[in-house]
Amino acid sequence: MKASRIIVLLGALLISGMLMCMLTLGGIPIVSRPRTWSIGIYTGPSFRALRAPASVINPVLSAADVTDVPAKFVADPFMIKKDATWYMFFEVLHARSGKGVIAVAASPDGYRWSYRGVVLQEPFHLSYPYVFAFQSEYYMIPESGQARSVRLYKSEEFPTRWTLVATLLSGKGYADSSLVQYGGKWWLFTDANPIANDTLSLYVADHPKGPWSEHPRSPVIRGDPHISRPAGRPVVSEGRLFRFAQDDAPTYGIQVWAFEVTELTTVSYNERRVGAAPILGPGPAGWNEKGMHHVDPHEVSDDAWIACVDGSQRRLTFGFYYWH
Repeated sequence: MKASRIIVLLGALLISGMLMCMLTLGGIPIVSRPRTWSIGIYTGPSFRALRAPASVINPVLSAADVTDVPAKFVADPFMIKKDATWYMFFEVLHARSGKGVIAVAASPDGYRWSYRGVVLQEPFHLSYPYVFAFQSEYYMIPESGQARSVRLYKSEEFPTRWTLVATLLSGKGYADSSLVQYGGKWWLFTDANPIANDTLSLYVADHPKGPWSEHPRSPVIRGDPHISRPAGRPVVSEGRLFRFAQDDAPTYGIQVWAFEVTELTTVSYNERRVGAAPILGPGPAGWNEKGMHHVDPHEVSDDAWIACVDGSQRRLTFGFYYWH
């Protein structure tokens, strides 16, 4: 068979295959090489010295593990332990809607994870499901910047059913809001300019439900995309408060820096960088070779920490463009 006839035949097969996909799957097949995110587990003697343990094959969760919705990637993990089980909440980017939804996985030991399904979705994008316990109840603050608000959800049936109980802030596209109790107050760090990722605002309250007031020194960082946007749960260790920031310049989600908050009152704020190097960064190859931008560390015993993290890579992907 001549080469020209082979080319024509292959072209016809490709076109017919595309048409079949369009008719049966409701979308146009496309090939791309997007930056995708997945989730890993790190451990170490301190949150400053986290590494992939030899006993874990990272990533522990990826889009391939999502079984109830079409997923482009998973990211922004937060863990919490209830009884003897670890639960991890994270963003699933829905491949058809293009919006994030919140899903949960479970683990008996923090190392082996099983996907349990989507637990929260809204008409707008959700991500960064900051989950915490307070007075024997479980709460979540997912990023809801598309709704121009910071929203507090309470678990009515943990871990699967969540109800909106309060709107903490409104009027801006707040990103990656991170809450912590320290010094008799509740503090909320949030990126108030997520288009540039260069502004860290700070709010204070007596109770997680508020009312919340902006700190007089807020924004505590302005015009610096390297250290502004929150990168996970703030940590109180040995009476000292630490926050994490994702480095978003020159591209989004390169690495994670740690800062110690050295002074925090209702009228003052100061911090200093922990170490000369980021605590998380790209790996040499594989699941996190293009960057890391999130950490949720937990102290499990003296000199033993476990953290869920995320990382990105670029992969050749076959998918569908949906017009509905």
